[in-house]
Amino acid sequence: MKIVIFGLSVTSSWGNGHATLLRGLFRALNGMGHEVHFFERDTPYYAASRDLTSLPSATIHLYSDWNAVLQEARRELSDAEVGLVTSYCQDGRQASELVRDSDLWRKAFYDMDTPVTLTLLEKGEAVPYLPNGGFGGFDIVLSYTGGLALDQLRNVLGAKRAAALYGWVDSDVYYRVPPEPKFLSRLSYLGTYAADRQQALENLLVKPAENLAHHQFLVGGAMYPDTQLWPRNIRFVDHVSPTDHRGFYSSSPITLNITRGSMAAMGYCPSGRLFEAAACGTAVMSDNWAGLETFFAPGEEIMIVQSTAEAIEAITRDSDQLERIGSRARERALSCHTAELRALRLIDLLDRLPDESASIDEPIELTAERT
Repeated sequence: MKIVIFGLSVTSSWGNGHATLLRGLFRALNGMGHEVHFFERDTPYYAASRDLTSLPSATIHLYSDWNAVLQEARRELSDAEVGLVTSYCQDGRQASELVRDSDLWRKAFYDMDTPVTLTLLEKGEAVPYLPNGGFGGFDIVLSYTGGLALDQLRNVLGAKRAAALYGWVDSDVYYRVPPEPKFLSRLSYLGTYAADRQQALENLLVKPAENLAHHQFLVGGAMYPDTQLWPRNIRFVDHVSPTDHRGFYSSSPITLNITRGSMAAMGYCPSGRLFEAAACGTAVMSDNWAGLETFFAPGEEIMIVQSTAEAIEAITRDSDQLERIGSRARERALSCHTAELRALRLIDLLDRLPDESASIDEPIELTAERT
């Protein structure tokens, strides 16, 4: 099939968790014989931190103005089977209108930030990437988050059908490599700054660093304020390129996963970073949320911590024990959470839509993700 996608950015991963995920998905779809086109607005801040200029598995359409690219978008959609718009697409409303008005076999929206979307709506704040009138007119709305989020997509935003398409890892990119001196640490954390993650970062990394002065800690990500106030044994890297991610994870025996507050409240919200770290064979220490056990077995494939004391206990565990947890996590990630498996699921969901009697709601979401 020909699949045309309108999204945030695939050419720059700076402050943008969508990029590495979509690159892996596009590679998997291309490997299945599908043709992928991606429309991305060329913004100065992403252009200044661009870490990808071409992608063999997809045709990237960079544009500076929606009206200038409109005819090109219409042309690509005219012979496509699938049109898909993602959350945070900077011209999401216009792209959604174009997709819904096109003569396509399948029209889809992929909310890769569902809890954020729903939280903004609940607060009465504008959600600029949402189409006018909600999700009516789309054949299916895919969500990066399962659980209660699926009901709200239907009940609040009018989605006819909603199904989870959880995060994944590109196993061609994420694997164990020798440690790199610039990333050596006892505990690492990779993630863009978010206000509703900051308290957890303080409790699970900054305070442990204060108590474990003989250990080195590493934080990589964009837009963090006041990093100079952190303990001296925390090193900060403003941006870690995707090409360095596997080296980043492979250079510490344990890495931290923190979930945004709105996502944790919804549950069933695994981040792509969780799968990427696991695929590198690094033990993951994570906050807790409903449904986490669906993706990794607590205590065996992942460590759940909820306080500074629990974090310190995990950080100071025996290295052999951490290696065993990391190894089991890698096996689970590669057997259940790869880009290839999610691409197969995406196509399966699209194929099943004509059968109105087929259930594509939560029971299938859960069983589809287990070993």
